[in-house]
Amino acid sequence: MIQRIQSVWLLLASAAVFLTIKFPFYSGRDQAEGLFKTVSGISTITMMILTAALGTCILVTIFLFRQRKIQLRLTIVCIIAEGLLLYLYIRQAEQFSEGNLGLWAILHPVILVLLILALRGIYKDAKLIKESNRIR
Repeated sequence: MIQRIQSVWLLLASAAVFLTIKFPFYSGRDQAEGLFKTVSGISTITMMILTAALGTCILVTIFLFRQRKIQLRLTIVCIIAEGLLLYLYIRQAEQFSEGNLGLWAILHPVILVLLILALRGIYKDAKLIKESNRIR
């Protein structure tokens, strides 16, 4: 399981998702109240649920290494969920009058890249197994 490179990519992506719960994506002054606030994975209930579900889904995907089709589909679902989560972060950050991206905002593009690398590895494994079955 862990000797497959896509398992490493998925594990790193899951760790990065759970780090986004703690560290801020954006910080600045709120337009409505003028108070200094930060946007992180627990800013709203929707973002918190989606972040936790995404991290859990990625962890579950690691252990589906014998069922490559399901693993491939779940990885695609995780990529879509990460895109949706990134959209929610940007929409939440637009509510600020002034502010800047946090250092940890780089985690979201990294998560997308890691999931795409895992998807590529899973696809290569499925293709290799299909070719080896054809040779028999």
